[in-house]
Amino acid sequence: MLAFIADLPLGEGVTHISVTSPADIAGAEAREGMTVFWYGDRPIGHVLAHQGQRIGSSIDHIDSDYLLAIEGELQRQVKPTVSASVVICTRDRPDELAACLASLPRQSCRPREIVVVDNASRDRRTRDVALAAGVTYIREDRPGLDVARNAGVLRATGDIVAFTDDDVLLHPHWLERLVAAFDRPQIAAVTGLVLPAELATEAQRHFETYWGFGRGYREQDFDSSCFNGAFPAWEIGAGASMAFRRDVFEKVGLFDDRLDVGQAGCSGDSEYWYRLLASGHECRYVPSSVAFHSHRRTVEGLASQIYYYMRGHVAALLVQYERTGLPENRMRAYLYLPKWYSYRLLRRAFGRKRIEDRFLNEEIAGCVSGIRFYHREGKRR
Repeated sequence: MLAFIADLPLGEGVTHISVTSPADIAGAEAREGMTVFWYGDRPIGHVLAHQGQRIGSSIDHIDSDYLLAIEGELQRQVKPTVSASVVICTRDRPDELAACLASLPRQSCRPREIVVVDNASRDRRTRDVALAAGVTYIREDRPGLDVARNAGVLRATGDIVAFTDDDVLLHPHWLERLVAAFDRPQIAAVTGLVLPAELATEAQRHFETYWGFGRGYREQDFDSSCFNGAFPAWEIGAGASMAFRRDVFEKVGLFDDRLDVGQAGCSGDSEYWYRLLASGHECRYVPSSVAFHSHRRTVEGLASQIYYYMRGHVAALLVQYERTGLPENRMRAYLYLPKWYSYRLLRRAFGRKRIEDRFLNEEIAGCVSGIRFYHREGKRR
């Protein structure tokens, strides 16, 4: 096993294999769960398998030229020249928080500070864990992940503000590579690759197959040339691994506190990336910066998560329309999504059931609730 993987308390269902050539991947067996292939300490692809059958993969891009490019990328790695604050927002998950904090001292780039924002936990355990780890602890009693993120931004002093979640474990080069990617002043935000920490349950396997956070194994830049009114900003990355120039919050504002967990349910991160692109800034995705996320373990928890994902997604579309006036956002919420779900309902009614429709009812209910939530909260200018 890769040394840095062995040092992390990862769970079952994900196998990590070091390779030196495309032939190593072609000859690898399809193990149950997810097999992640690494070149050095850089992930380059994966295969998903269930009951001996391959159900998903991202390895077709791996050839000799790709590995040569990755080798050059690793050789060009430079130490960041700017300071970074790490912000972790949490609520009533002290055990997960303790594990996340334990992975930070191993970082090759030490943060200027680690800020734990306690978003209205019901007891003192979160505070005790943060203080025992020697990090900065602040409490935010107003519920909402974006409320907590904003509190962290206002407390942070680093040039870069990096965010991760309390249910995440971090690759030793996570922060270094995230911060080093800010190599041009136009880049306002950087995201990293989020892999599953485990795939031990049916719910975790389903989420990774159809809803996972991974955005591929190639670095990608997003700027005004790719932006349009219907731009899928969620493809830029995941909130479990993201960073921003601190001064950008002075230019385009803070996170919209109507969105994400505790409020609409999701999409506070993607709405902010969308806002940055609409304002002429650039975003970058760097898969060499790796975080490992613990997905929901139960089917009931996953069903609730998908409901709130879609509720937050629709609310974010309407927030984006509110901020930019671009009609494509409103059209997706009021026209495209209803048509898409009508088609899927008809397909299911005629007996063509698909596993990806398992939580179709939760998706539809979430969309309807997102519209209601937005109109109940009211517009802001």
